[in-house]
Amino acid sequence: MGIYLNPGNEQFMVSVNSELYVDKTELIKYTNSRIGKDRPLICSSRPRRFGKTMAVTMLAAYYSKGCRSEKLFAQFKISQSESYKLHLNKYNVIFLDIQWMYGNALEEMKRNSSIEAVGYIQEQVIAELRKEYPQCVHDTDISLPSVLANINVLTQEQFIIIVDEWDCLFREDKNNEKIQKEYINLLRGLFKGIPSGAFLKLAYLTGILPIKKYGTQSALNNFREHTMVSPRQMAEYIGFTESEVKNLCKEHDISFEEMQRWYDGYSFEATGHVYSPNSVIEAIDSGEFGNYWSQTETYESLMTYIAMDFDGLRQLIVDMLGGQRCAVDVESFQNDITSFRSADDVITLLIHMGYLAYDSKMKQVFIPNEEVRSVFLRAIRNDGWNEVIKAIDASEALLKATLAMDEAVVAQMIQEVHMKNSSSLIYNNEISLSSVIALAYYSACRDYTFIREMPTGNGFADMVFLPKRTSLNPALVLELKWNKAVEGAISQIKSKRYVSALEGYKGNILLVGINYEKKSRKHQCRIEKIEI
Repeated sequence: MGIYLNPGNEQFMVSVNSELYVDKTELIKYTNSRIGKDRPLICSSRPRRFGKTMAVTMLAAYYSKGCRSEKLFAQFKISQSESYKLHLNKYNVIFLDIQWMYGNALEEMKRNSSIEAVGYIQEQVIAELRKEYPQCVHDTDISLPSVLANINVLTQEQFIIIVDEWDCLFREDKNNEKIQKEYINLLRGLFKGIPSGAFLKLAYLTGILPIKKYGTQSALNNFREHTMVSPRQMAEYIGFTESEVKNLCKEHDISFEEMQRWYDGYSFEATGHVYSPNSVIEAIDSGEFGNYWSQTETYESLMTYIAMDFDGLRQLIVDMLGGQRCAVDVESFQNDITSFRSADDVITLLIHMGYLAYDSKMKQVFIPNEEVRSVFLRAIRNDGWNEVIKAIDASEALLKATLAMDEAVVAQMIQEVHMKNSSSLIYNNEISLSSVIALAYYSACRDYTFIREMPTGNGFADMVFLPKRTSLNPALVLELKWNKAVEGAISQIKSKRYVSALEGYKGNILLVGINYEKKSRKHQCRIEKIEI
């Protein structure tokens, strides 16, 4: 058992012994299905806090000859699979944590300027292979792919290669073309061509970014990629599913509704809602809901990216803060974090980083939940988005004016927010008005569940705010009009019986009609109270 060659199962055992472990071992069924098949190369990219490291330590514990893990896995779902014992602890595993190894290389480079990072990574692995295969590995060997190919020729041994944080060098040394080219050549030697096809049994890479389009890295397009844009067979292993989160909340007596508000929002067609594992675990462990990933280095990156304002990126962010979904072309992104050609490129990067969620069916992007929204708010506060921040800070006063049925104040406040937070190109636009009003009522999300375009059986209510169980506030039903009589908005709510869609709700409801006059650029408001 070594650090890189045939590691043990201790790290995965720590995860298993955690009070909040969720069984994701059926991921192994998928990786087993690729062994012995054409292109046994898998890359699963996902954001920080989404269980990447737990997945790779699990795979190492399962495949590695360096440990015995039958008892460890016996209690989990994978033990019921037909392929379970066929592959259990049967392979030579090379496990590379690139971020950890790169950090060690940097420390060595401080002491010895002749050391290079990619060479150091290969040197460390070759040293362990030399101890295991002294007849195959020479003192002068410096190429890891060549060493593995030679071992295979002389012993017919094959290897499973597991790489965590594969994209570390591209993110942390993003302007160093020399090291990137050297790293590309290493990856090409390990995963592309006839020699690697002989010594490679399976490869599993994980990181934040996909690998397919990294410039010269097109030579690695033989990987099966699973991303936040297209997770494919990996969808249920990207994060915690809704049923898993419900079970955790029930087991630990914590509010599932609050868990939804803070951490729900990501979703995939195959599995439905998906939650960030780290955020859920932290909330349960601490007993408090909040933002558990604003202190990471990617938070600083968020400030950099949203400040670029490609093609009106700033307006898109404002719209999404107001609850709007925006169209995006994710195909143009080349996975190059040093150069962007459009707002779509920046938006797609933020999807991969977890700051935005993606609806693959509608090809739309949106801010997924309260946790991520709070990160955006912190970023724009620090980046001088003064008018947006003023609108959000004023949202508490707007809610109070609405609850007090002060129609004149509500109309004036919405007019100010609309004027200052819509581009002149889209100011006279119904979608713009809808987004701005949602932004204006931002603080209401603390006490309400916000539903946009709520189906009623007789149409769709533009906006509905349902009070949470802990709130004593009335429900709000908002209808927006454009160049119409504001009284017509109230009439429409009544005639189409929008209120009847609020199943199970008992209490006061405020019907709020808002109209925008395009010519005068004035807003009117009518508010009426009813009880059901």
